[in-house]
Amino acid sequence: EEYTALQLAVLSSLVVAVYSSNMQIWALIALPTLASAWVSPSFSGNLRSRATGLRMSADEFTVAVLGDLHIDPRKMEDYEIGRDQVKPILEEAKNKHGNVALVSLGDLGESKSVRPKETSELFAGTTECHKLAAEYLGSFGVPYEVIGGNHDLEGLDEFDTDEANLKMFLEVHNKPTPNFLRQVAEKTLLVGLGSTVFRDAKYTSHEVTIDDEQIAWFEQTLKDHPAEDGWKIFVFTHAPPNGSGLRVLQENHVVNGCCWLNHSDDKKCRKFIELVREHRCIKGWFSGHFHLGQDYQDSITFPTIDPSEGPYPNRGSCVFVQTSVMRGGTSRDGRQQSRLIRGNKDGFEICTIDHQKDGKVRLDATITYRDDTHEVGVYAHEDEAYDHDDYFKVYTPQFNDDGYICEAEDLDQCLITDDCPVDQDTRCWWKLSCGRVLGMLNGMLLEYDKSTLAPLGLVVSADELVGKNIAVIDSGIEECEINFDDVGMEGADCANEGDLDNSREQAVIMYDEENNITVIQPNEDGSYWRKIVRNKIARMKERRREKAAIEFAQEVLGEKADSAPKKVISSWGPYTSTSGVAKTTGVVGLTKKEIA
Repeated sequence: EEYTALQLAVLSSLVVAVYSSNMQIWALIALPTLASAWVSPSFSGNLRSRATGLRMSADEFTVAVLGDLHIDPRKMEDYEIGRDQVKPILEEAKNKHGNVALVSLGDLGESKSVRPKETSELFAGTTECHKLAAEYLGSFGVPYEVIGGNHDLEGLDEFDTDEANLKMFLEVHNKPTPNFLRQVAEKTLLVGLGSTVFRDAKYTSHEVTIDDEQIAWFEQTLKDHPAEDGWKIFVFTHAPPNGSGLRVLQENHVVNGCCWLNHSDDKKCRKFIELVREHRCIKGWFSGHFHLGQDYQDSITFPTIDPSEGPYPNRGSCVFVQTSVMRGGTSRDGRQQSRLIRGNKDGFEICTIDHQKDGKVRLDATITYRDDTHEVGVYAHEDEAYDHDDYFKVYTPQFNDDGYICEAEDLDQCLITDDCPVDQDTRCWWKLSCGRVLGMLNGMLLEYDKSTLAPLGLVVSADELVGKNIAVIDSGIEECEINFDDVGMEGADCANEGDLDNSREQAVIMYDEENNITVIQPNEDGSYWRKIVRNKIARMKERRREKAAIEFAQEVLGEKADSAPKKVISSWGPYTSTSGVAKTTGVVGLTKKEIA
């Protein structure tokens, strides 16, 4: 009944998402597209203007958000054009109310040599790179903030440690810390968190890692500025948090384990969405990292979704926003776009600055505050994705969707593929009794977060899985027995005896038509996705060792240049068998032959 006062005569096709602080009351109202802007009756028509749909007052603010710049000093034209398109917008806002800022989401330099004839040194992360970026960001005529991305500490030839590289980054950009806090308007904060790890990354160096000190600071900042006191906080990070629901790249960020903030750490990865759920002062969260455009409707996600897509995703009061890139050579889908935030105490607009259309500003979404913990979000246009939409979008499971196999967590034996071998079109998912979630897409076996159902990483690749079947079987025992013949494993079968939470074990197996079975063992932490890619320093050393071995094969063993690389393989630890005794390091079929 509250919405009967809306003027619906001018509407054509939109979706309005309504969500509340108790996380139980929510609705999605399908409306036609607005021929003129929709007005919440609680604001008596005072919120919107004819020009943009949002009528501003003295407390208004404007923030331009730039995605991954990857500046290349040889290719500055796009940056100069982009700046010339953004500056008038900021200048107008500065003259109108003065509450203006520019935020860069990091990855400031090109991750390759910009003088290949002179040096192989990567440009990203160098002093030269950050000085050029600081000069560029400082030329917009308004204060700028910047946070570190996964390439901003990549000055490998210039700096030996992450600490030294970070010190330079902070000094050049005049930052006291990797994080930032700026009050842009009354009761409105801009908060940024930066990545501080590259060389010391446990796994891929391109994981965006927010250190413990920043996380503690962020949590305290949220506690000090509660929604109940009227605070609105906009967060900026290079990568989005797990649970954001934004479009991701399966072929890159998912399989390599660098989609989300602190991706490889189960608890820290989930920490950010937990804070969003707890602190409804967080109204917006902007990120880059994926180099994808802003024409996809899921480049912006509201705290609620269409009931047909699944249950309430519990994203607090936060709208998550993907930001594209400025330079054409860095775009994965051809778009060149930046973001614009325009807001006041009553709400805010998310806009696109389209650098391919002379800087045209397009309204993408309007968020209206009904009170401190209730919002109404409106998409301003339908999805404008290209034909290759499916290539970029990763299937995200939803409870009780068509692909859900509900028996896997309960039955002693569940044939996931039911004797129908996996192919590229197989799409299904299931929960294990331990709560872990696995699924198949594009011929691959993936793991998904058990809380948000966001993709975490690759378990089995398509080249190994296609043509085979998957089953989940009970691997527990009926009674506890001690096997004294298995050296090092005495009593292990009784380890969880009496522990009801861990008493039921399952095995995920893969088998082919010749009845060859592969047991897909979980990692030590219980997860299944393979943390295959290690940090860049380790991989560079490994490649140098392989190169030395190839040269040895040619110079000492007499192998020809074209055959030598095929003769060299690498072996890695830590585990090659389930034996309790270190008997062999060989891997059957790779470094040793199978014994008949």
